[in-house]
Amino acid sequence: MEDKFNPRDISKALAERLHPTVMMWNRLEGRPRTHDFDRAMKAEVRDALWMLTRQWQMGEFTSDDAGSPVFAKVHISNSQLDLYKAANRKEEPYEDNVPLEVKAEQKKILFSREGKELSIDIRLQMGRYWLKLLKSRSLDLAAAYIRQYTFVLPDPARNTDHIHAHREVWQQYAAISGRSMDGYKFLQYIEIIGNQASDDITSDAGQIGVLAELAENFRLWFKKLYYQPEEDENNAWLPDRLEYQFESSALSAADIKTLTAKEYYDGHLDWYAFDIDQKEGLATEKPKDTVTETFIPAHVQFDGMPDTRWWKFEDGKTNLGAVRPSTTDLSKLLLMEFGLIYANDWFIFPQTLPVGVLTNIEGLTVRNNFGETIWVKAAEQESVAAEPWSMFKLSSQTQNNTLFLAPAAMKVQEGEPLEKIMLIRDEMSNMVWGIETAVPLPIGVADKGGEAALRVRQYHENIVKASTSAAQVPFTARISYQAMTDVPENWIPFIPVHVKNDNRQTQLQRASMLRIIEGDPHEPVKVKPRTSILREGLDHLGTDLTTPAPLAFFIHEEEVPRAGVSVSQSFQRTRWVNGEVFVWQGMKKNTGKGEGSSNLAFDQIRAVEKS
Repeated sequence: MEDKFNPRDISKALAERLHPTVMMWNRLEGRPRTHDFDRAMKAEVRDALWMLTRQWQMGEFTSDDAGSPVFAKVHISNSQLDLYKAANRKEEPYEDNVPLEVKAEQKKILFSREGKELSIDIRLQMGRYWLKLLKSRSLDLAAAYIRQYTFVLPDPARNTDHIHAHREVWQQYAAISGRSMDGYKFLQYIEIIGNQASDDITSDAGQIGVLAELAENFRLWFKKLYYQPEEDENNAWLPDRLEYQFESSALSAADIKTLTAKEYYDGHLDWYAFDIDQKEGLATEKPKDTVTETFIPAHVQFDGMPDTRWWKFEDGKTNLGAVRPSTTDLSKLLLMEFGLIYANDWFIFPQTLPVGVLTNIEGLTVRNNFGETIWVKAAEQESVAAEPWSMFKLSSQTQNNTLFLAPAAMKVQEGEPLEKIMLIRDEMSNMVWGIETAVPLPIGVADKGGEAALRVRQYHENIVKASTSAAQVPFTARISYQAMTDVPENWIPFIPVHVKNDNRQTQLQRASMLRIIEGDPHEPVKVKPRTSILREGLDHLGTDLTTPAPLAFFIHEEEVPRAGVSVSQSFQRTRWVNGEVFVWQGMKKNTGKGEGSSNLAFDQIRAVEKS
């Protein structure tokens, strides 16, 4: 059979048309209906108002004799931060491997107060870790360390109300007493010069060397686990202002720039928290790092901006035309004017700022499409106003072109507040009350301040009732005299006093209420705050570092407005750019909820209720 459908010579088969086929051709280009393109080129618009609106939106009705920028060059200098100073403390080298807010907010963890053990949860954590280190070296010494550094449940007494007045605290103490190791007590012992981790534990020479090595690892582990100052006086918290204050300086041969955060309290550190002060530099200091870059300017782009194509609608997710500002909303009016009228007149150039470095724009030149080169100055240098407006620039008494990308944590995990207080004004009593709304318990958790204060008072009342056997004589008079009404023990008074050597200016001084219990054979004691925020100065020690020498605590009156303030303290955690994790205690201040009344009254005559 002839293979007629498989030709040997395809060219010959096509030329002689040996195999008849059905062929069809399709054109891929557009086929015009007419050869006259005049009407198509006119771009006729049936709605003339639409075209006029789009021309107005694109700014075609306004123009000036200016060209478009096509080339630019910028000269930038960088100054590395060198020094750090917390409040009125001494200067120290700046640590670029630590977030600046961690450095500023750090506070020493409180492990004891008035001889009472606190932070039991961290003490247990430290003890478990030491026993884990012993197990890693196969040292069977856990029982010996638990006996040597153990927890002891004290007997019920007036001075142990911090344990026996709270059921959950007593339960935990009872559970760990004699069974768990107090790791902080062990750390205190080995940090004393001359003490060894093996003292009173073992006399084996081989084990002594291993324990010394483990003790050093234990110290480094705890120092890395919680970021805290060596001394609590080195933090940047100002108790009389209820805010942080610190500064960092960059030294160079050209100038000395100092960044000052005078009122930092909101928990998130950024460039707007700083003011800058610039002075002449020293010839012996290091020079600045400079860089010159060229770039092509690009138009500013944002959601909702007018599209450059006439036949394309803008994204409806951001509708600037739907903004309805009032006559006093200048910020909204400026935003709409920028977005709808002058949006295509703004150009940007990308510049990556190094973290924790002061970047100064020394000069910027732009060349337009007409070949003109223009030296661009900052807006505040061109302005004739007394207080020129600028953006993303640090506040200063003089003009500056310095930008600062704060070395702050991008995201911070914050725990539940361990302490929280409210400062409110009580106009009826003519004083300020510091209300402890959350107080720390010794086991490391917070409790409601009102409930904790009530339990402590009931604990003392029960002790007084148990020790008082004499029957009370009932009142026979119809009325009784009450010298003073009761106030919850979590309400700490602050009374106005004159500033020293000033007859007009006043400030708020911490005072105390008395704990008066009917039938108590002992003299009434002063109720002291339980939060470290309000205990400022109470735990101060004398020159011998053993004798208590309490100091008065003052708060500037302007720091407690009519709305009041709220201050809290909690553990916080973040991860830095190098992957290192930081855990620290930080404070935060917020606006309060207004005035209040304690119902405190003096010298009252009350009717006696008949039983």
